[in-house]
Amino acid sequence: MVGIVIVSHSWKIAEGVRDLAREMAQNFTGLLCAGGLGDGSIGTDAQRIADAILEADSGDGVVIMADIGSSIMSAESAIELLEEDGHEVNAVIADAPIVEGSICAVVEAAGGGDLDSVLKSAEESREASKL
Repeated sequence: MVGIVIVSHSWKIAEGVRDLAREMAQNFTGLLCAGGLGDGSIGTDAQRIADAILEADSGDGVVIMADIGSSIMSAESAIELLEEDGHEVNAVIADAPIVEGSICAVVEAAGGGDLDSVLKSAEESREASKL
């Protein structure tokens, strides 16, 4: 099953998005948060993201959902850290809104979608009209 990691500068945001997405697929276990810094402050930590990627990866890959700016850079650094440590990493960063994209990704992953379809589902959420 494809794993999903939610990266936000805020642990509370990452946790809230995770909780909301879990409501759409309650039995999905491959959804992890990597928000904030270890002391609870605002920021991102590449090692924290790398650890979440490893935990979320059951062998089918991981889609990373990130909020803004440096969370993308931290996610890229996390992938590089894992590769430098000799891990075979099959993780991709979605170009999608963190809330809507995470929900779409979780529903697709819980339904058995592969990495490409989970990524596509997350990224297609950019086009969804709310009105």
